[in-house]
Amino acid sequence: MFHHNSFYTIQGLGCLYSQSLRKIHHPTTSHFCSFSNTGNIMISETDARHLRHCIELARQAAQAGDGAFGSVLVDATGQVLKEDRNRTVTNSDVTLHPEFTLVKWAQDNLSPTERATSTVYTSGEHCPMCAAAHAYAGLGRIIYASSSEQLVQWKTESGVSLGPVAPLPINQVAPGILVGGPAPGLDEEIRELHRLCWSRKAA
Repeated sequence: MFHHNSFYTIQGLGCLYSQSLRKIHHPTTSHFCSFSNTGNIMISETDARHLRHCIELARQAAQAGDGAFGSVLVDATGQVLKEDRNRTVTNSDVTLHPEFTLVKWAQDNLSPTERATSTVYTSGEHCPMCAAAHAYAGLGRIIYASSSEQLVQWKTESGVSLGPVAPLPINQVAPGILVGGPAPGLDEEIRELHRLCWSRKAA
């Protein structure tokens, strides 16, 4: 039996949080995942598998001439509902980030409960536009392979413009979203894809 002072449902996420154990259980994982010291969740092997798929989507985007970003929307049972890659260049639309595309699809096709218990996996941490849309749509947790902080560092090292919008972390835009990342090893794969994109543009 759960003690009413120890466990409660995290806002809009469909997962249980223990104040004493600092753990959560989410329907898309088969076990409890510990919180890190920063409040983000640790990444499970199931999470890593979905992140690898995001990296493949990011690779497809880079090969097409778009930014190296890919995302996957997964339901509470672990089933992939929707996937997409960045299309901002090939479709000449700055809003076609894969995370934003998944939000629009989820609003049209999922109930509020289904959105709240879903997980978005993505190759790179959401930008402020995508984080805000995710929160307003009531989607669940976000797991990313590489962070916004890493992207800033990589761009700075490569002499690439940071763009017109401040690269804020997800939780500075939407504090109520449960997030996990970056994923050691997988983040380096994303770094190389970004470098490939930037070198092509510079050539």
